Amino acid sequence: MLPVAGYAQQRPLVTEDPETIGAGRILLEGGFELGADQENEAYGIEGDITRIGIFGVSVGISPSAEIQIDGGLVQRLNVTERTPNAPLFSTTPLAAGDRSSSVEDLIVATKIRFASETETRPAFGMRFGTKLPTADPDKGVGLGTTDFFVSALVAKTVQSVRTVGNVGLFVLANPEDAQEPATALGFGLSVARAVTNAFEVVGELTGRLTPFQKIVPAGLESRGVFRLAGRYTHSMLRLDFGLLAGITNRDPSFGISAGATYVISR
Repeated sequence: MLPVAGYAQQRPLVTEDPETIGAGRILLEGGFELGADQENEAYGIEGDITRIGIFGVSVGISPSAEIQIDGGLVQRLNVTERTPNAPLFSTTPLAAGDRSSSVEDLIVATKIRFASETETRPAFGMRFGTKLPTADPDKGVGLGTTDFFVSALVAKTVQSVRTVGNVGLFVLANPEDAQEPATALGFGLSVARAVTNAFEVVGELTGRLTPFQKIVPAGLESRGVFRLAGRYTHSMLRLDFGLLAGITNRDPSFGISAGATYVISR
């Protein structure tokens, strides 16, 4: 019993497997996520966020490379508290009890596998890309900034357990001053344990550390989320359901997610 080999983001996990989907294949992902009690210190907003129509498309352009596009059709915010002294307070007129919705920011990335896994060596790869500001800052769900990232990927399977690790560098645009970007380290560690040939249990810890700057811009503070989920695979279709919990007050105190992944071979 071996965990299913790395198919792009491996919903619902965020940690990237260095294995690619393969030339001539298209991976489609879709799902939703509910997150309670999140803070956005840039806007002074605390509330619950529902993400509907989360999607991902990965296209294999060679045996060792793929293009990825990820985003969300609807991100709904239910404001439970508003802090008036936030630096971007005047950007949005939202008040406690209000609701708003917007599309999510769009992520465009490329993943390259440098070395496949062998019996004695893990697989290695790299992922780089950008986050485009498609979310509406007036709705309190996006910072309106463009970010860049590059990550090193590694993975190894031992018996029925697959472990994946990511370490990355983020260049984050400052929502208060576009001329002063911040840089931070990102991380991800996931473990997948096959229970049967079709079902596996997965868990991960992902996030980013506090930027290197002495004064951290609002909205760019450290983040971290722990996820625990189950995945069922039948042929080219995979279903998932998971729970999540944030490490900081800027992350969901609790949440659930569910979705599906399908691979098309051309």
